Amino acid sequence: MLPQPKKTKYRKYFKPRGLPRNSTQTHKLGELTCFALVAMESGYVNGRQIEAARQNIRRKVKREGKLEILIFPDIPVSRKASAARMGKGKGKVDHWIAALSAGRTIFLLYGIDAEQGIPALLSGANKLPLRLKIYKL
Repeated sequence: MLPQPKKTKYRKYFKPRGLPRNSTQTHKLGELTCFALVAMESGYVNGRQIEAARQNIRRKVKREGKLEILIFPDIPVSRKASAARMGKGKGKVDHWIAALSAGRTIFLLYGIDAEQGIPALLSGANKLPLRLKIYKL
């Protein structure tokens, strides 16, 4: 009888397929305009809110240019089940959040003109629960 493979506790990463492609667009990005979405007040942002804003911005600019996300949700928020009794330890991790201080840049958008980039960042800002401002760099 053959030995069974050992079960892993954590799921493994996918292997990257192919080599990363170098495009000429990345070299032109330094010459083009850059827009920044900056927090005007302190607060917390959920990982799902960041992803919703990212998807909305990418949809508005029709996936052109380059979008950088400068925040990462690294604070776990735990929650016990609603029907759980008191005690028996801390609950499971429910979601992850990122702490933002006022003046922190959230998104950078490169290689898009103003008539397309500013409305895209405004629609992405509507998905976040903070007062935000758009700067042209």
